[in-house]
Amino acid sequence: MASLCFQSPSKPISYFQPKSNPSPPLFAKVSVFRCRASVQTLVAVEPEPVFVSVKTFAPATVANLGPGFDFLGCAVDGLGDHVTLRVDPSVRAGEISISEITGTTAKLSTNPLRNCAGIAAIATMKMLGIRSVGLSLDLHKGLPLGSGLGSSAASAAAAAVAVNEIFGRKLGNDELVLAGLESEAKVSGYHADNIAPAIMGGFVLIRNYEPLDLKPLRFPSDKDLFFVLVSPEFEAPTKKMRAALPTEIPMVHHVWNSSQAAALVAAVLEGDAVMLGKALSSDKIVEPTRAPLIPGMEAVKKAALEAGAFGCTISGAGPTAVAVIDSEEKGQVIGEKMVEAFWKVGHLKSVASVKKLDKVGARLVNSISR
Repeated sequence: MASLCFQSPSKPISYFQPKSNPSPPLFAKVSVFRCRASVQTLVAVEPEPVFVSVKTFAPATVANLGPGFDFLGCAVDGLGDHVTLRVDPSVRAGEISISEITGTTAKLSTNPLRNCAGIAAIATMKMLGIRSVGLSLDLHKGLPLGSGLGSSAASAAAAAVAVNEIFGRKLGNDELVLAGLESEAKVSGYHADNIAPAIMGGFVLIRNYEPLDLKPLRFPSDKDLFFVLVSPEFEAPTKKMRAALPTEIPMVHHVWNSSQAAALVAAVLEGDAVMLGKALSSDKIVEPTRAPLIPGMEAVKKAALEAGAFGCTISGAGPTAVAVIDSEEKGQVIGEKMVEAFWKVGHLKSVASVKKLDKVGARLVNSISR
């Protein structure tokens, strides 16, 4: 694994009891250091490309899942970004260029050092020790920026996997997540609850960041789970939404959120969609500070629950709202009610979709051999 070097903002929690008030409630003080993994070359011999070009896909993700702030996330089926990567003799050996960006946004830079896909691709090339081949990359955005669906992570995951595939799949998931984290750290913060499920699929628990320790959580294949995703026409930049978070929390809220996060993990492993929804809806730390920043969000959650959703919360930093249910047909009805609430209360147009869990993660779509 890559060595760990410099510190960047995060939230390991140390608990203290104010001396002036020795009685409950206690407070959890949020410190601001997490060591970041430094990408190093992990392959002894530089691999040769096994394909002339590859096309990859990485799915949208739902981070936090309510009480699982920065340590729980999952991938959702059918939405995401595509990357096409080619061996390009016109690009200087050991470097990568971004040729074209299409899809939902025209805002993104084609400078690889300022683009999520480019940063992750460069990190993956460094891990592989690529010095003799130049690459060019096309990015097709299927996800809008600032949507709360892991847009930056989808680009990074698709790019990292594309580089790994074109050179014969020498790296494992943990290494690819580290490459993606290089990108996430520059865009939205050093957190893996989007990039890990984008690469690995399914539900993922981030047990530790130093060293990185990822735990896939297997939702039973014989159980039904659907995500109702409602995205309003409103941008909620991750950095802005993270800045709104509290620096201290009451100990009682920490205990509550810990119990709900544990219940959520248990629900995933047992395939209990009802308990999953209850736990997902029960965040008392992050959602209460972010929901007021998204017009109509509180009404949307209420509408979802009244329509029969098992639970509802903000997807990632927002503004997308996510509800869970065990039937696609019920999900369509719930989505309609959520769209209606966004318009009536928040005065925002929105679009609803009902999606399953993506259990695969970022993958090769097609390739051309040498």
